[in-house]
Amino acid sequence: MTLQKNDFVEIEFTGKIKDTGEIFDSNIKSDLESSGLNRQDAKPFVFSLGQGMFLPGIDEFLTGKPETPSKYQIELNPEKAFGPRQSQLVQLMPMKVFAVQKVRPIPGAMFNFDGRIGKVLSVSGGRVMIDFNNPIAGKTVIYDVNFLRKVEDTNEKIKYFINFLFRRDLNFKMDADKIILEVEKSMVQFVKLFEDKFKELFGVGLEVTEMAEKAKEAVQEAVGEKTLDEVEDISKEADKAE
Repeated sequence: MTLQKNDFVEIEFTGKIKDTGEIFDSNIKSDLESSGLNRQDAKPFVFSLGQGMFLPGIDEFLTGKPETPSKYQIELNPEKAFGPRQSQLVQLMPMKVFAVQKVRPIPGAMFNFDGRIGKVLSVSGGRVMIDFNNPIAGKTVIYDVNFLRKVEDTNEKIKYFINFLFRRDLNFKMDADKIILEVEKSMVQFVKLFEDKFKELFGVGLEVTEMAEKAKEAVQEAVGEKTLDEVEDISKEADKAE
């Protein structure tokens, strides 16, 4: 048997820049430590092939491979990895954007602009040049991939998919023809946007219900009181300061 689109697989991986051998990503503790990467999630990664959950080049390589545990070294050109560098993603921003947030831009610093990560290239004349390209864009990379297993258990697959989409675990249960997912009221409509994707991957419908008050309190205690509504757009704040 070979791996097919929509199969869930578990892998260990380390990504390196081909020209320098520099490790830029990994989920293996020893490689993270040796490269100085500050990540806490040193554990195998589970994802569904062909669903945009990992690099398209890795998806394509693993599709059609045997289901037995194997180790691979995969070379990816920029088009199959992080894309080519795009000049239009290097942009000038006024210094006031940073002044409003009381931060000082210096070359090499990274900032989050409404979900877009940008690197400061230069600061001059009240303007800051920001590069929104992925740091690995335009580079050929090599991935050492240790394929561990194909995930067979449906509940396990649902759990991993939920965690990938929403960055945390959510209560769910399987019914005869649907997955019942329990979320806070503010998330109900958002989660419903993924009904077709759940149907494609698991062959059943999705029912989204509002969680009980006690469960909601437990979630708030775990993640804190801050909500998405409290997160302000840095550029909007700058406009208000004019």
